[in-house]
Amino acid sequence: MNSIRLSSSLLSPRASLSCGGFAPNESRCRISARNCVKSNLVEPLKFGNGKPFIPVINGQNYGAPNPSFLDSRHQDENFVNRNGSRLRIFSGTANPALSQEIACYMGLELGKIRIKRFADGEIYVQLQESVRGCDVYLVQPTCPPANENLMELLIMIDACRRASAKTITAVIPYFGYARADRKEKFTFPALVAESSVLGFKLHNCDGRSSTTKLSLCLEEKCAWEGRLEKTQGRESIAAKLVANMITEAGANRVLACDLHSGQSMGYFDIPVDHVYGQPVILDYLASKTICSDDLVVVSPDVGGVARARAFAKKLSDAPLAIVDKRRHGHNVAEVMNLIGDVKGKVAVMVDDMIDTAGTISKGAELLHQEGAREVYACSTHAVFSPPAIERLSSGLFQEVIITNTIPVLEKNYFPQLTVLSVANLLGETIWRVHDDCSVSSIFL
Repeated sequence: MNSIRLSSSLLSPRASLSCGGFAPNESRCRISARNCVKSNLVEPLKFGNGKPFIPVINGQNYGAPNPSFLDSRHQDENFVNRNGSRLRIFSGTANPALSQEIACYMGLELGKIRIKRFADGEIYVQLQESVRGCDVYLVQPTCPPANENLMELLIMIDACRRASAKTITAVIPYFGYARADRKEKFTFPALVAESSVLGFKLHNCDGRSSTTKLSLCLEEKCAWEGRLEKTQGRESIAAKLVANMITEAGANRVLACDLHSGQSMGYFDIPVDHVYGQPVILDYLASKTICSDDLVVVSPDVGGVARARAFAKKLSDAPLAIVDKRRHGHNVAEVMNLIGDVKGKVAVMVDDMIDTAGTISKGAELLHQEGAREVYACSTHAVFSPPAIERLSSGLFQEVIITNTIPVLEKNYFPQLTVLSVANLLGETIWRVHDDCSVSSIFL
């Protein structure tokens, strides 16, 4: 696969932002060239609307053909008037490289903004250009450190609101706290009698059990005299709380990529445009020339079946397999068995994010035990909490394919890792939102 080398300052999650620039750095690391390849053209590149576009990153020109999901057919069916005179894009410090790529795709410059942190950790934001009457787009994933990046986004929104921006759209490539989208269930799948007296063993949702006594009284029906060892349900739905905070800060719209669950969109009281990273990954897999007869798409858990099924339909309706697992705590997963046939096939595991890589690595072990020839891991969001890198680079995977919704630190690169850019996808979505055009037509 072709690749280019960009300054690691672009990939650093803490690159300083002042007047829209990036500090140079001698250290280098790689990023996929499928959406960003070096161009030696002298003349400006031309898009369908005739707008000249020369993307510049660290003083060098880059240009890229549109991926298949942004081909001329989609643009002809839904013409977008790319007039950026009242459009402003500002970047937070969480992922400045992605923000710069988005601006390059759109043929715009990042807005001038000053973001700094005081000695006590407080965040200071100052817009260094007028946004009065403008449609403002703030690119800031709430990736780790989630609390810092979230607070920075809220302060950026507030600064734009107080500067009389016409509309404020929070572009959140990775939405932190999305996994806290519901209260955990407490289930009673079985009541096992302990003795002839009123003693029963209750099995909760994580498989552990606690013995309690039951007092049966006709007047009170059933009243528990004991207490369960572990009680669930008294939990915050943090995804809703964060949605409220973004709305109250002054955002008019949210643009998010691959939310952990679709119900998170309902937590916002403002419009949410939900885009998917799947087309970027599918476009890359199409270049691998893997025989469709040898391909099987695997969901690493039951909850991801719908996502994997949609992915499989795009890959010539490939067969589907499911890894059945039992979770015994946060960030801990135990693989039990496999539903489906992977013997002699190329297995493509699909998930929305890779955190500690426990689920996907144990799934890969099971796939190899069941006779899979090769195993690929595909995910939009690379959270990469320890010990994810050790697990992913252990040789279980032929290739680990992710996107740059979260910046990948240089120390976290390993030979099997491929990083694809979602900049074109997000840039095209911003144009369509700005011009009141359809977003869903991108994915049809």
